[in-house]
Amino acid sequence: MIQRIYISPEYASLKKFLIYIPSIMDNEGIFIYGGKRNLIKAFTAPDRKTVFVVKRYHVPNFINTFIYSWGVRRPKGFRAFYYPKILQKKDIETPVPVAYIEERTFSFIRKSYFISLECPYSHRLYEVEDDAPEVYEPLAFALAHFVAHMHEQGILHLDFSPGNVLWDKDAEGHYHFSIVDINRMNFGPVSMKKGCKNFARLWGPDHFFELLSGEYASQRHFNVKVCRNLVFKERQKFWKGYNRRHKLKSFLRRKSSTNLI
Repeated sequence: MIQRIYISPEYASLKKFLIYIPSIMDNEGIFIYGGKRNLIKAFTAPDRKTVFVVKRYHVPNFINTFIYSWGVRRPKGFRAFYYPKILQKKDIETPVPVAYIEERTFSFIRKSYFISLECPYSHRLYEVEDDAPEVYEPLAFALAHFVAHMHEQGILHLDFSPGNVLWDKDAEGHYHFSIVDINRMNFGPVSMKKGCKNFARLWGPDHFFELLSGEYASQRHFNVKVCRNLVFKERQKFWKGYNRRHKLKSFLRRKSSTNLI
């Protein structure tokens, strides 16, 4: 198995430890997330203080194996390693990239690994669903400012979901945000329609989105009423499609199980 490794210069001294991670990914580390495709774990560096988060990407499908292996398009992990450099220049927080590792067989990419520093923020936007108005109202305004800045800088996160936005509040009451899972991004002007559509996957009560869309529109000098209507329209469209797709998947699973009886 051939390894290719890219390391941020400030972590070059940890190369020996970093290239060892793939061999212990399944049996060591602290579990964070594991699905059908990807696995995320945390590992403590040799200094016993620094915590790395490692995301292992599954072996790409047949077509993507060729696309990624021959440089037609960069693999997800490499994009996750490279894009933070762009975001940092525009004052947009995302976990500090440490390394990217590829495993290859006969020059074909197999599993790959993106390694970053652990983000210190402890909250995700899932919590908005259950928060009281006095909790989510200031968060809505702060998030609107963060996203407006991101869009004004020509950054559009294409997987802008509750789990991919980490946040916290400091002792002075200031909110801080960091975006993760950034391998799917668009760089360029963000129109009002694209910007409003970016909120479609988030969770929360209608009042949260009324505040969020209104402040976002104000920050970007859009018509508040038009922007707010777009946000609710795009949210309704996304969740209607989401529920339809998942209802179909559930039906197909039940059908498949019935056929096995």
